[in-house]
Amino acid sequence: MTTKGGVLREVMLETGTTQSMLSRITGVRQPSISQFLSGKVELSDEQLDRLLSGMGYRLEVVRRPVRPELTRSERRSWMLHRRLSTHLSENSLESWMPKIEQNLTRLGGRLSGQTHLTNMERWRDLVATRDVLGLQRVMTGLDRSSIEMREVSPLTGLLPEVERLDVMDELSRAS
Repeated sequence: MTTKGGVLREVMLETGTTQSMLSRITGVRQPSISQFLSGKVELSDEQLDRLLSGMGYRLEVVRRPVRPELTRSERRSWMLHRRLSTHLSENSLESWMPKIEQNLTRLGGRLSGQTHLTNMERWRDLVATRDVLGLQRVMTGLDRSSIEMREVSPLTGLLPEVERLDVMDELSRAS
């Protein structure tokens, strides 16, 4: 996949546009253009579109869904948390607080490693501020941060057993 700096370089070569010429056309300083081209500074889509426009081009961004590669354990945790997230509301969070606090205390005494400790603090902050949207993002997120946070989740024991078994059955059928 071509980098944004690579796209810029390609169009500059095709149009015969120099860095100083592009700077004069777009108002973007030449040293900044140089840094974009070298990859020292990352271009935003908006910045790249602005620079391309000065050379008669537009940026087309193609978005497509991509299924992330998850280990079986990561997928199981995501599926369980995703199911639990369907029950999450301000009211349910309040009723879950005793169990969550108990889990936080239990987990906090057993954790080691900076990543786990940091993630536990993030859980504590989300719970203490009753951040339902933030909790939902961590429970359903497929970014590395959310996956790692679920490794030390204080939400264990909150999903009704019949639903937990349903998720486990779904996981085994998918394998």
